[in-house]
Amino acid sequence: MSHFVKVKPLFFVATVFLFFGTFNADVRAAVSGLPNFTSLIEQSSAAVVNISTTQKIKRSQGMSPHGGMPDTPFDDFFRRFFGDEGDDLREYDVNSLGSGFIISKDGYVLTNYHVIKDADEIIVRLSDRRELVAEVIGSDKRSDIALLKIDADNDLPVAKIGRSKDLKVGEWVLAIGSPFGFDHTATAGIVSAKERNLPNENYVPFIQTDVAINPGNSGGPLYSMDGEVVGVNSQIYSRTGGFMGLSFAIPIDVAMNVVEQLKKTGSVTRGWLGILIQDVTRELAESFDMPKPTGALVARVLPDSPASDAGIQVGDIIVEFNGKEVISSSNLPPMVGIIDVGDKVNVKIIRDGKTITKTVKIGELPQEDELAFAGGDEGKNVRVKRLEIMVSDLDDEQKDQLEDDKSGVYVDDVANGPASMAGLRKGDIILMIDNKDVKDTKEFKDLVDDLPADKSVPLLIQRRGGPIFLALKITED
Repeated sequence: MSHFVKVKPLFFVATVFLFFGTFNADVRAAVSGLPNFTSLIEQSSAAVVNISTTQKIKRSQGMSPHGGMPDTPFDDFFRRFFGDEGDDLREYDVNSLGSGFIISKDGYVLTNYHVIKDADEIIVRLSDRRELVAEVIGSDKRSDIALLKIDADNDLPVAKIGRSKDLKVGEWVLAIGSPFGFDHTATAGIVSAKERNLPNENYVPFIQTDVAINPGNSGGPLYSMDGEVVGVNSQIYSRTGGFMGLSFAIPIDVAMNVVEQLKKTGSVTRGWLGILIQDVTRELAESFDMPKPTGALVARVLPDSPASDAGIQVGDIIVEFNGKEVISSSNLPPMVGIIDVGDKVNVKIIRDGKTITKTVKIGELPQEDELAFAGGDEGKNVRVKRLEIMVSDLDDEQKDQLEDDKSGVYVDDVANGPASMAGLRKGDIILMIDNKDVKDTKEFKDLVDDLPADKSVPLLIQRRGGPIFLALKITED
């Protein structure tokens, strides 16, 4: 009897241990005070895909496919006499990995633009291990969104799309993706902040989280606890190249707006004011007799822009746009970008210490190359659209570099176009085109306008103190 009494408590303890060992995971999580993601992952992970891309690049046999030698003063000599990077070019395959997720049963897949950029082949691997070649329906560099299409059955697992504007700071969120190629890796954290504006990313109000994101996670979904996609994982802030606790996702509201435009037209339009802006510092606020630094200070109004037509001036401070307060200059671009082209909105500004309201008819944001050209120094830079370059008249120092009193024009910028294809670079001086001397920017524009289409013409330039001929061909008129 005493032996039985001693054993019974041990049996009871073992039973309790086994009971808790198989206890419902959700209950254990509730007891610990932490969320449990098992059900969410089971229901949602099938819609997440792995994306692998292949890009074919040509390099000379003596160069690594992972990078070339820097430009040196001897490069032009060797190119002129021995060809561009040698005549023996070899083709290499460069591979990269990313993530994505299925947004429709008929095979539309959402990912990042930078995941598929310049890819010659895109392979989407599904959760059931099928691998399918994807077609790019459209992509948008400014929002870092790309829309793909795969040919599969019409019963694909689909991610449930939520609303990012309903997110609150402090909420738990979950990411699923393929960091370093490890498929369907789940990581969790909280929403650290909303509407973050990053350098050179003016049109996306990012969701900041502390979810562990690493190379390969790009393009994967960010889930809420309701199992809805609220963001597209896109970037991290890192000093090491790895995760440091700061991750950024594109709000799904922004991403789906881009998706709808890509489906309809294959491109994306955004609202545009046509101004260059900067933050109002404490010192500037004091100089403008403002009680605190707030708003976006207009540093330049581009000619023939919506802002110019509305009467907005340099020195105006935009403090409210379309009924929303503008706290800093970084808040304004995404506010403007989401407005439909042609809509009229009220813009509240401070001018000479007084608050006034202007009504602006929103224009369409130009392409990046056009926008860069529009931001040039008026009166000096001249855009030659047919070549997609910016040129200016030579100053005295540049003229001194030329021999025999030659004239020409200075190349200030080169965008994608016939000139860049010919090898023209920023800093070159154009001396002759089609065997005709170039005197100044006005004459140069006239000469370019007279060039024939689909025919190569010689372009004489000066680079690093020496003359070089390039073959220029304009393929469209």
